Amino acid sequence: MGESRPRTSAATSNDIEPSTPTTPKTPRAPSTPRQPVSLVQPSQKHKKHKPKVLRVFRSVFRSFPIITPACKFPSLPGGIPDPHKSITSGTRVTGTLFGYRKGRVSLSVQETPRCLPSLVVELAMQTNVLQKELGAGMVRIALECEKRAEKDRIKLFEEPLWTMYCNGKKTGYGVKRDATEEDLNVMELLKAVSMGAGVLPGNSETEGLDGELAYMRAYFERVVGSKDSETLYMISPDGNNGPELSVFLVRI
Repeated sequence: MGESRPRTSAATSNDIEPSTPTTPKTPRAPSTPRQPVSLVQPSQKHKKHKPKVLRVFRSVFRSFPIITPACKFPSLPGGIPDPHKSITSGTRVTGTLFGYRKGRVSLSVQETPRCLPSLVVELAMQTNVLQKELGAGMVRIALECEKRAEKDRIKLFEEPLWTMYCNGKKTGYGVKRDATEEDLNVMELLKAVSMGAGVLPGNSETEGLDGELAYMRAYFERVVGSKDSETLYMISPDGNNGPELSVFLVRI
């Protein structure tokens, strides 16, 4: 018989390779809590208003280009009604500008704060840049797209791509998107807010531990000029003392 092979014994402490020390994971900051979506579909009803001289004059006046964006007309003496409150030339909707401070800002348009968005557009501008523009004075955003052949026509709010201008300067391209889960979560959190501005806790997976999502919500006057043009005029709760913002959507 041949020599018997020694049995393999359990490894001694000298034979065991030292284990790699594990670094404890840093706990993530809680992201924006996901709320069950209770927003409802918009009614799709469009109010019809009889044309009036003041409404026509106001629409024409507002279409004039800005010569000096920071320039504002002096307030008129008492007795002159506030045009935002006394003259209605369109339908009132809820508009929300929101985004991470170092990310691109998005515009959401809702029939009411409790409705699903009718439009969500990611604008070609960072949130902090828009905040600075609003702090400096009047802001006019123009979103332009090319006209389609008659057989390919779609609703203006359904156009997928826009060339964006801010106070006459081209900033890039705005992109329409279907409302994402995060968009709907923001709208759900702001459902009880009709006007205001502030910050919400950000999604740590997207913006890191210190990410904050800034928002500004206000009523807008939606004026339909034609099937190729609409305008959103922000209604300031402070009359002429708040930021002036207009958004023009036009097919050319």
